[in-house]
Amino acid sequence: MTTAAASRLSVSLADVRAARERIAGHVHRTPVLTSRQVDALVGCRMFFKCEVFQRGGAFKARGAFSRLTLLGAAERAGGVVAFSSGNHAQAVALAARELGMRATIVMPIDAPAIKVAATRGYGARVVPYDRASGDREEVARRIVAEEGAVLVPPFDDDAVIAGQGTLALELLEEVPDLDAVVAPCGGGGLMSGVAVAGRGVRPGLRIFGVEPEAGDDMKRSLAAGELVSVPLPATIADALMTMRPAARTLAIVRALAEDVLTVSDLELRRAMALLASRLKLVVEPGGAAGFAALLHGKVPGVAGRRIGVVLSGGNVDLERFGSLVAGLNPP
Repeated sequence: MTTAAASRLSVSLADVRAARERIAGHVHRTPVLTSRQVDALVGCRMFFKCEVFQRGGAFKARGAFSRLTLLGAAERAGGVVAFSSGNHAQAVALAARELGMRATIVMPIDAPAIKVAATRGYGARVVPYDRASGDREEVARRIVAEEGAVLVPPFDDDAVIAGQGTLALELLEEVPDLDAVVAPCGGGGLMSGVAVAGRGVRPGLRIFGVEPEAGDDMKRSLAAGELVSVPLPATIADALMTMRPAARTLAIVRALAEDVLTVSDLELRRAMALLASRLKLVVEPGGAAGFAALLHGKVPGVAGRRIGVVLSGGNVDLERFGSLVAGLNPP
């Protein structure tokens, strides 16, 4: 990518570095783990960036604190509104509580109970909606208009994207000679932030995103060269159930990423089982998407290479986790 091309994107490496300064003290520097057994099985050296240990249980805390720390006193007084199936909900609720403002979160009625409970536990008001018939953005914007609050989107926001990219800065500081990074992709906020930071620090770094097969809106949008919507995805990866990316995330992914791949629910389950067995990590379905693609040979050109793998979240009810991995004996 040329310097001119980078300058046309809405988020820069400087933005990611500024976000890192703002969120310092609010988020954890998460560990990078390795496993020789898993490396041997997949055929490459993998470095797992474990956002399962992040505050709120997922990478979303980075973007939420990045956005909310930019708010002035008048904006803070009005509170914030977000819409999310769970991880962004928890992150915004946590950041709002810590920064002293009200939070209202629009969540689907079928959101995982553990995520709804955590969001309420951080002090947020939860407004339910039916994602099969309702429009979460419409509900959120109505609340914003009625209450004078600030909307904090889950991915369609430059400050949120910059915050998510801070995990890539940490990863490359610890493992500077990576050949590629593979990350889950929902609306593209995480993938965009990782791409901006990763390619900014290491221009030759290859970036791959991974979506569930049933929710391949980013892959279809890239192929079409424009935003494409998909039906509500029927997938176990509740964190990746977006129906359309944003124009800003599509532009960044198109400019900086090599490809967006897809995995099946069974492949996600196998990845979850192996991560639990070998690395002793509880990773939610969407959080395991990047590793699932590697495990099933879907990421090209990684044999013998050094690959960063973003495990983006671990917010899954243990009973559900057990049912998803039951009977899947890892190799």
